[in-house]
Amino acid sequence: MTGKRSPVRRPTMKDIAQRAGVSESAVSFALNDRPGVSEVTRARVRRVAEQLGWRPSTAARQLSGEGAATVGFVLARPAHTLGIDSFFLQLVSGIQEVLAERHLGLLFQVVDDIEDECAAYRRWWAEHRVDGVLMVDPRTDDPRPGLLEELGLPAVVIGGAPDASHSALSTVWADDAGAMAAIVDELYALGHRRILHIAGLPSLAHTQRRVRSLQAEAERRGLGEVRSVTTDYSDAQGAAVTREVLGGPAAPTALIYDNDVMAVAGIAAAAELGFAVPDDLSVVAWEDSALCRMVKPWLSALSRDSVAFGRTAAKELLALLDGAPARTVGVPLPRLIVRESTGAVRG
Repeated sequence: MTGKRSPVRRPTMKDIAQRAGVSESAVSFALNDRPGVSEVTRARVRRVAEQLGWRPSTAARQLSGEGAATVGFVLARPAHTLGIDSFFLQLVSGIQEVLAERHLGLLFQVVDDIEDECAAYRRWWAEHRVDGVLMVDPRTDDPRPGLLEELGLPAVVIGGAPDASHSALSTVWADDAGAMAAIVDELYALGHRRILHIAGLPSLAHTQRRVRSLQAEAERRGLGEVRSVTTDYSDAQGAAVTREVLGGPAAPTALIYDNDVMAVAGIAAAAELGFAVPDDLSVVAWEDSALCRMVKPWLSALSRDSVAFGRTAAKELLALLDGAPARTVGVPLPRLIVRESTGAVRG
């Protein structure tokens, strides 16, 4: 009979000390960058630790006050909308690239609302679970920045606007107003005067920035039939709003969708009602993706490097963890890629 295999034993500081021919205290000094050993001994201990595959225990790091070697990321969004949103997958990919370079883990959690997100931060802080957090989807009257400052958790706000009121937090922000202005410029040049923005969640600060920018551009040009309608970002609501506005009087000639999924669903809904894109209706997606090039016609869309966005945010958090001061960093303005779904207004 084959006996049950014993689990592989993790190498310890005692193993390193025996192999290197030094005391366990010398191993501790060498691996934790503390004085008390020569540089020759420090190099030998580290070389042996690498050969044995030794890694510091997270629990030990917490007890010694060295941190959890983990970064937290909470997402308070409707769960049914996440599987179809390519932005967050790319954002997390960029974050993970940077964290992996420092052998840091990412603790990711999806919750129902902001109250649950705040509860997660309090729990993680009390349990020493994370060294810092990445916060997304800033809102107006947002309680999270103040809470993070109160807890003393290093944090980076992703997608916020420059804000001096929370000087302990870093911010990585995108110019949503400039991006919306670029879209309106293109549509206006094509002759569109009735423009509808099918936006995302109304509570999000970037949704409100886009809505305000659209209205400012409309007022600047004297356009009276320009407005925004908010949704939950899902394909279902994108299609439903499209049917509603195209079925009414004075239907818009151009639609701006806040993500690629809603834009694709909107094209299908418009076709059901007999609208041809771009002959009868121009369509622009806020987020470019492979999906925009898998439909006919190909979608005009805003292109930005979401992976680089995640990398930038992670680097800013690591800088905070290393003792650097908080700062505000802007990412490049998204570029409008004009494809087949936008065209001149007929007549």
